[in-house]
Amino acid sequence: MYEKIDAYVQRLIRESTPEYTVWNIEKVRQGKPASWNYIDGCMMTALLAMAEITGNPRYSDFAESYIDWFIAEDGAIRSYEPEKFNLDDINEGRVLFPLYEMTGKEKYRKAARLLRRQLEEQPRTFEGNFWHKAIYPNQVWLDGLYMAQPFYALYEKHLGTGDYSDTLGQIEKVREHMYDPAKGLYYHGYDASRTAFWADPETGCSQNFWLRSIGWFAVALADLCEILPGGAENDRLRAIFAELMAGADRWSDPETGLYWQVVDQGGREGNYLETSGSSMLAYAMLKGARLGVLDKEYAAKGEKTFRGIVDKYLSFTDGELNLGGICLVAGLGPESNRRRDGSYEYYISEPVVQNDAKGVAPFLLCYTEIKRLEG
Repeated sequence: MYEKIDAYVQRLIRESTPEYTVWNIEKVRQGKPASWNYIDGCMMTALLAMAEITGNPRYSDFAESYIDWFIAEDGAIRSYEPEKFNLDDINEGRVLFPLYEMTGKEKYRKAARLLRRQLEEQPRTFEGNFWHKAIYPNQVWLDGLYMAQPFYALYEKHLGTGDYSDTLGQIEKVREHMYDPAKGLYYHGYDASRTAFWADPETGCSQNFWLRSIGWFAVALADLCEILPGGAENDRLRAIFAELMAGADRWSDPETGLYWQVVDQGGREGNYLETSGSSMLAYAMLKGARLGVLDKEYAAKGEKTFRGIVDKYLSFTDGELNLGGICLVAGLGPESNRRRDGSYEYYISEPVVQNDAKGVAPFLLCYTEIKRLEG
């Protein structure tokens, strides 16, 4: 199986260039030109992890060539528009730190500083959390915690002063406002102004528990547990992570180990076991157990989910290995798009695709943790 997965990823690389990546299904479908974006950023993170765990330089070579196409010698980033204050655009910057360590290219350090300046100016809610994007005023999405906070922490670790208090404070606020203790789950979005059409007027939260948003948050916390130093000041981060994983574990499908697109409504008509969020939760469980933040039993739980994904959604079609069951995209609003209202009906209506990086990348990260587990 491992050889097949390696061959699958190498096929995706062969069919891709920086100007056109086959795993960015949104751009492929829309015919949009290449841009600096989180989808490809997730894949670059996964490829660097694959290079580390397999020793095959083809993965890191592609990641380096991809990033080099976007970043000029002065650190300017092709197509990047900081005035949009889009947290999604920060995510790809996390690969700059390992690439800088590998190559010593000064332009990576300069590009990281450029992205860091966006965070300095990023609008915030009155509680202190980053807005998800300029077009989503006062809104915090779980997605955004993954998009911004690991980069923010890596910058502090490698180029900053090692002050993680802002990251930790924003996570605390998410726990305070977006967590449902009865379900053990987090709502997808929160509007601090409580004026968005999808927001509960009392809590500010969206209606439902979308799997991939919870997955994004889980991966962010798992990665932060590795980035931040140990010590009592970070115990709260680890506690929030452990609480999240215990809550999510309650909702796994007992047969496959996968999780439902709308997490707490398994078996409801239209709901389905989804690949990307399941991979993210499995990765977080495996990594958390490896780091000693989660009990060792979570390694077995994560491995069960990974095996379930392989059995259910990794298959030969058209003579090639493909990964299916991936929700293409989901979001909340903006006002001009009221279809994205956070309802159950909305989440199950988005397209389900194969080989999109939002599913492939976390699946590969999960795969690298399985290989670590097996030594």
